[in-house]
Formats: sequence, C-alpha cells, structure tokens
Amino acid sequence: MNAAASQPSAHGGVAFVTTHWSVVLTAQGRSPAADVALEKLCRIYWPSVYSFVRREGRTVEDAQDLTQSFFARFLERRDFDTVRREKGRLRSYLLVSLKHFLVNERVRALSIKRGEGRTLIPLEELIARERKDLEPADTLTADRIYEQRWALTVLEQVLARLEQEHRIVGNGELFARFKQLLAGEPEGISQAKIASKLGMTENAVKQAYYRFRQRYRELLREEIAHTVAVPGDVEDELQHLIAVLRE
Repeated sequence: MNAAASQPSAHGGVAFVTTHWSVVLTAQGRSPAADVALEKLCRIYWPSVYSFVRREGRTVEDAQDLTQSFFARFLERRDFDTVRREKGRLRSYLLVSLKHFLVNERVRALSIKRGEGRTLIPLEELIARERKDLEPADTLTADRIYEQRWALTVLEQVLARLEQEHRIVGNGELFARFKQLLAGEPEGISQAKIASKLGMTENAVKQAYYRFRQRYRELLREEIAHTVAVPGDVEDELQHLIAVLRE
C-alpha cells in the first residue's frame, strides 16, 4: 500500500498521519485519492466478506455474486455519514453493512453475470483461499469467520510488504527463513541453523532477525492504521487482531 500510516515524530515516536480510511472519510465527494484508497481497502476485506456470506449458507456461485454486488454498491454509494459521525472502524462498519445488505436483498435480484460490474480480485482467488482453510468452517460462526479472514489478510499484506523489501536488497532467502522462524515452523529451525545454511555468523542472524521483527511490527501497525479514522483506535484494533488469531 502506498499511503503512509505513520511516520517518526520529532520525539522518536510514531505520529499518526493520513491513512486510506481517513482519506475516504474526510472526502466530501469523489476524488482520485479517495477512489484509490477505498479500492485498496476493499481488496483487504473481500475475503472476509466472501467467507461470511459462504458461512451463511450461500452456494459458491451465489457468494461470489453477492460479494461482488456488495462491494460494487459500497464503492458506488459511499454513504459514510454515520461512520463519519461515529469515527467508526472500517472492520465493524463493513460487517454491519453486509448484514443489512443480506437481509434486505434477494440473491436473484443481486446476481450479476460474470464479467459485469467491478471485480477487484479474481473470483478464483476466493475459491483457492477457501480450499486452503485449515479449520473446518462448520465449527465457526459467520462473524468469527469474518474476523478470522480479516486478521489473516492483514498479516498477508504485512508479510507481502516485508518480502518485497527483502527481495529488493537481495535478501529473499533470508526472508523465507525468518518467516518460518516467525511462524514457529517447521520444527527444528533455529537462528544457528539459518546462519550455517546462509554462511552468516549467528550474531549477524540474531541482529537481522531482531530488525526483521521490528519492521514486521511497524508494518502491522501501518496496515491496521489504514482501516481506522483516529489514532486512538490503532492499538485497540491491533489488540483485537491478536485476540482473533489466538481464538
């Protein structure tokens, strides 16, 4: 994502600046910046919305159509007066909007043919995600699936940015090792083994991994900040994401 969510302050801390959601909420009408920001946000929440609809009992085809229709209307209507007043978080706002959308509309009335309307990501990608799920969907409520997909998608965004940064400077293999270390798998991986494998000293790996974790946390906060309107909500959303992943 291109918009910066935070930047160093004069006191060495982090200052909250313009983010995708704040750009959208402060725009009184359509603008190129708001359009780009809103579409980027929709891409993050697309898997969560699709998973919620599927858990509500819709078929794969109906869930695809409903998800596409929901975001098409969301992008077109931009009815953010309520969320502007409440300074709401995008995660909560979208879930409430989605529930109203499913209650008030019928599948046949909303269905759109393949290739029509606005498709932010290939529908096949949604199916691929669904097949990779590790936890059986029938053990989760629709709300929990929505939250889980949101959390996992945010982490994917963070790791994708982190990988890009490492590959730019030729550290793609080091990123792959650190990603495994961060996830705690596979068993038996250690900083000492990484050092031996990559021809580095163990101390160099230790320092590099420390910087890796620090950057990971910075990018995670940035991604979270993009979906809230006020700085005070960043920490709460971050804690919520951690809680969702621990469930």
